[in-house]
Amino acid sequence: MVKCLITAVFILSVCISYSQSPTFRNPGGDRFSFGTETKRTASIAHGDIDNDGDVDVIVANGRHWPDQNEIYFNNGSGTYTVSKDLGIYKSTSYAAELADLDQDGDLDIVIGNDKAPNRLFFNDGKGEFSDRGGFGDINSPTRNITLGDIDGDTDIDIIITNRRAVNEICLNDGKGYFTETVNFGSEDDSTIDVELFDIDKDGDKDLILANRDGGQNFIYLNEKLSFTEKIPFGSGNDETRSVAIGDLNQDGYVDLVTANIREPNQIYFGKKDLSFTESIVLDTLNDASYSLDTGDFDMDGDIDILIGNYGSPNAVYRNEGNGETYTKIQLSEKEFNTYDIKFADLNNDDLIDIMEANSDGRNIYYRNMIKRD
Repeated sequence: MVKCLITAVFILSVCISYSQSPTFRNPGGDRFSFGTETKRTASIAHGDIDNDGDVDVIVANGRHWPDQNEIYFNNGSGTYTVSKDLGIYKSTSYAAELADLDQDGDLDIVIGNDKAPNRLFFNDGKGEFSDRGGFGDINSPTRNITLGDIDGDTDIDIIITNRRAVNEICLNDGKGYFTETVNFGSEDDSTIDVELFDIDKDGDKDLILANRDGGQNFIYLNEKLSFTEKIPFGSGNDETRSVAIGDLNQDGYVDLVTANIREPNQIYFGKKDLSFTESIVLDTLNDASYSLDTGDFDMDGDIDILIGNYGSPNAVYRNEGNGETYTKIQLSEKEFNTYDIKFADLNNDDLIDIMEANSDGRNIYYRNMIKRD
């Protein structure tokens, strides 16, 4: 079946063909999952935390209710046969991210919690973690964490997005302590996600915001940690849950993809003048899309899109080369409540697989079965 979409923003036909043979495989059962319990999982992160050359996984559980966060260790073949708890406390966790915060060569863990202290866990290099304490406002309704060097001093800072509260940037002192905080946005914002990218090409990273509750999506331009200049994108009253970036049409300018709730997901094409007014609809379905990621899963040189939905099947959209035409590949018939979805090479075969963080459902992963030339 082929479905053609016409955008109201400019005249452009976008054809989405629906694949009959899935490229990703999850055989069911217990093996292709992170545990067998069904928790209120909100986030999933990946990286080699024990320095053995494979990709391990951090699962953040709880959302509004305290639960135990977990670490799953890769056995080297892309299977997760050993796990352990992260920390001694159960938390209202919405976000987990990995980065080398103290610049000692291993990956540390950042956990964002809803109206509870956010937590830092520092790695000894072998996957054993010590609780460093908190960061940011302990009462903020944290929904996501983004990591990156926002002040240009070569260490990793923490960007906290808070729903219906001011957002926070916690600056790293170079040793993994975050005592200085810079706010951005307002108490009226409902920011759920932030991406970092140098939009204006002035050498620092700007903030690309996904706002829900009918708020305007913005790009905040970074001028020495002042964010007064803003570039709007979207309709102005979207329910955007997640945003991702990539040069989808390969014209040299970064594009934006938004995952929206009860409205079609969109692609906004970047231009030389820093505008994002030209857009296309990715899919006409009014799914509750909660998460997305971008990456070249079929290794053809362009960027594909991965969408995680709440209450409807998840899908990959394969870019057919121009950023305007996509083939939809549904992952399964399952209608999970997917709060987070990620591309990652789990079994070291140089193909990116898929991981799902499902609230009130099992957290599963799919192997990339695409045939290489």
